[in-house]
Amino acid sequence: MNKNKREREFYSLDVGDSTFTVLKRYQNLRPIGSGAQGIVCSAYDQILERNVAIKKLSRPFQNQTHAKRAYRELVLMKCVNHKNIIGLLNVFTPQKSLEEFQDVYLVMELMDANLCQVIQMELDHERLSYLLYQMLCGIKHLHAAGIIHRDLKPSNIVVKSDCTLKILDFGLARTAATGLLMTPYVVTRYYRAPEVILGMGYQANVDIWSVGCILAEMVRHKILFPGRDYIDQWNKVIEQLGTPSQDFLMKLNQSVRTYVENRPRYAGYSFEKLFPDVLFPADSDHNKLKASQARDLLSKMLVIDASKRISVDEALQHPYINVWYDPAEVEAPPPKIPDKTLDERDHTVEEWKGETHSLSKLET
Repeated sequence: MNKNKREREFYSLDVGDSTFTVLKRYQNLRPIGSGAQGIVCSAYDQILERNVAIKKLSRPFQNQTHAKRAYRELVLMKCVNHKNIIGLLNVFTPQKSLEEFQDVYLVMELMDANLCQVIQMELDHERLSYLLYQMLCGIKHLHAAGIIHRDLKPSNIVVKSDCTLKILDFGLARTAATGLLMTPYVVTRYYRAPEVILGMGYQANVDIWSVGCILAEMVRHKILFPGRDYIDQWNKVIEQLGTPSQDFLMKLNQSVRTYVENRPRYAGYSFEKLFPDVLFPADSDHNKLKASQARDLLSKMLVIDASKRISVDEALQHPYINVWYDPAEVEAPPPKIPDKTLDERDHTVEEWKGETHSLSKLET
């Protein structure tokens, strides 16, 4: 049997409540995670002779939002190539025709753990700052392609035992933002910036807020702003950081501003009180990294008013981060995205399905 024919043979396997129908080259499937976007299994790729992760997108064509998200993820994964963003090794569908087409499988590099597991560990300053540096390099690369994530969280960030880190997904499409007055739905909002919570405009440093929340959680070993919904989320933020200035409130749309102005006013706490020295690892002799530097970085990232928050480039130059600075990583050539209007485009489910189908037949 020739190699091409063998590569296109499939077999099926039940994984939890789902059935995986995958190419025979992928063996030893084991579930390793599931989320809103789908189920992920580890597998052994007999052709590449390495372990991989296979993600089956969950019901990608059930509605326009899901269909657009599936297409967007596939387009972006195919053209982004950076050491701090997960790499796409293959994409396939077991269905032969567009009429039958309903399943998309993405084959990616397999990592050891996500950041949720790392947060429970006691990390030294070297590891803490190196993880942050890599997050910022990945974010900068996405921003260079015009991709602003807005939904970074520990479950979207994966690491290897050697402390290398990769961002797993591409966040919210521009048209998918939801704000304070929208219906709550089940999703982790703890890391979303105030401008996303309040339905405001946003700029690239919206992602810096999320990195600040993640750093805070790595230091405290618990979620910084664990809101039950967007409204509770906002209350948790102002209770700790204080009610923002009138200048900031004037940027809100009228209905959101009325709500925010009617909340009790909070003075907030100093960063010394929120993050006392006792929470941090011992100061590092090797890289001269200190609790005071980590706290200073937190105080510049966790700023409610985005116009006063540190930028990605400034964060990369911060003394807590710049010990790792490597121009080849920070200034890697930006990805060439063929479809600049992707986030704004609107199609029917069938149209998105057709575009996704043509992409998912291309073996990478």
